[in-house]
Amino acid sequence: MVKLYVVDTNVLIQRPDALECFEDNHVVLPLVVLEELDNLKKSDGERGINARKAIRFLEKYRLSGNLLQGVKLESGGMLRIEKNFIDVELPRDLPEEKSDNRILKVCKGLSDSCDEQVILVTKDLVLRLKAQMLGIRADDFSAEQVGAPDGLYTGRRTVYAAEERFKEFRKKGISVEDVYESDLEGNCTVPTLEENEFVIVQADQSSKKTQLGRVERGRIQELTYRKSHPYGVRPRNVGQYFLQEALMQPAKKAPLVIVKGAAGTSKTFYALAVGLEKLVNNPTGEYRRILVCRPNAQFDSDIGFLPGTEQEKISPLMRPVIDNLEQLIDSNEDARYEDERELQGKIEELFDRGIIQAEALNYIRGRSIVKTYLIIDEAQNMTPGQIKGIITRAGKDTKIILLGDPKQIDRPYLDEKTNGLSYAAEYMKGSSLCWQITMLAEECERSALAMEAAERL
Repeated sequence: MVKLYVVDTNVLIQRPDALECFEDNHVVLPLVVLEELDNLKKSDGERGINARKAIRFLEKYRLSGNLLQGVKLESGGMLRIEKNFIDVELPRDLPEEKSDNRILKVCKGLSDSCDEQVILVTKDLVLRLKAQMLGIRADDFSAEQVGAPDGLYTGRRTVYAAEERFKEFRKKGISVEDVYESDLEGNCTVPTLEENEFVIVQADQSSKKTQLGRVERGRIQELTYRKSHPYGVRPRNVGQYFLQEALMQPAKKAPLVIVKGAAGTSKTFYALAVGLEKLVNNPTGEYRRILVCRPNAQFDSDIGFLPGTEQEKISPLMRPVIDNLEQLIDSNEDARYEDERELQGKIEELFDRGIIQAEALNYIRGRSIVKTYLIIDEAQNMTPGQIKGIITRAGKDTKIILLGDPKQIDRPYLDEKTNGLSYAAEYMKGSSLCWQITMLAEECERSALAMEAAERL
């Protein structure tokens, strides 16, 4: 049965080509959506860019026919602009001048006048609640959702192998066909392992025999950097061994690393440690610099008109990076803060020499970043389009590290299933150029309290 979808403005702002995602159904844009796009088209940053893209999509269809009567979409459906139903009555508590309520009037008018099922599609949870109150079906835009959070790819697996296979593991690895998984009832299955997936291999007859490996071309190989201690940091748990392996690999082999995990699991700390190892401890010329960016530095808007340079404006947002650098620069926990001025001077030297640089993400658009160790912290606060914009900026010999916790999202209209970090993790799964690892809550190393909070809250 053909459905009729009424699309809200925020769907087009998140994904300008969303009109092509409704298959062979009918898509309706209330006239107020055009007015909102018109108001947003001159905005700075991502909102303005996407508003202009959405308008260009509509212009293409305008040239192919009459949008008030309906034009054919490439997906097979129909698109039309609806300017009627201005006299539809809403409850008195819903003022007619509000844009959201004007969209509800269109939905109600269509529901009362046509036989098709009318569905409002919006990223706005409050508008979905209002629609339900009026008996109108309302859905989130799901084209960019990546499935249930519990079922998302973690980049790690535990498997079992016959004990005799362990003798040859360090020499030539184990074939993925020679390992199996076992459930609580003892049922064994052969797992489908992705390229670059990290694996804990346990002997099926002895729980004391365990190896850590990674899938490469159909075989589980031993970790290359298992014994490394980047910038003096030693792995403290299995997740950190996997994390170290992904970060230490050269950009030619692992140009994209995606790390998910709760706060305190050393994502940013370890990423900085490996970067400093590559540029300070063992400077081989692999990278020119460490570039650190955070989406909180207003990727989607101007960085502000207050006095000060770009660095001065984004410095408060880089405080978590400074906190990690303090621990890396001076590993002596007892004496680290005895001379705060000396410690601060060492950190400032790294920035003054250009070894570490911090930038607002909105300045990365349109660039080609070459020979750079690029850390994107808090990447869960980026949209799928923004993540794509960052990854496609990678030039020759650049390594991009996406860090974040999909359960801690501060941006409106994003959640565990629609944020850019989860989106990239799902769609880059299996790529030979992408290495992924999800840190577990029990691998939190910040403090006993941090671990307890990560598990309980």
